[in-house]
Amino acid sequence: MKQSRFTEHQIIKILKEAEAGVPVTDLCRQHGFSRSGFYKWKAKYGGMDASSLKRLKELEEENRKLKQMYADLSLELTVLKDIIEKKL
Repeated sequence: MKQSRFTEHQIIKILKEAEAGVPVTDLCRQHGFSRSGFYKWKAKYGGMDASSLKRLKELEEENRKLKQMYADLSLELTVLKDIIEKKL
C-alpha cells in the first residue's frame, strides 16, 4: 500500500482549514496535493476530530487481530478435521 506524505492529523487539519473557508485550490497549491486527493480525504476523514481518529485506529487494530484469530482457528479446525478423517 502506498505511504501517504501526510499523516492523518495533518489531513484533518487541512480539512478543518477548508471548512473554515479557505478555497480548495489554495490548499492544494499550498500543501502540494491534488484536488482529487482532497476529495478522497474528505470522504474518508470528513467530520472527524483527533479523538474519533484515534478510535478509528483502535477499531482497525482490533479488527485486524480478530481476523487473524479467525484465520488461525479456521486453520486449526481444518487440520483437526483432516486428522479425524484419516483415522476413520
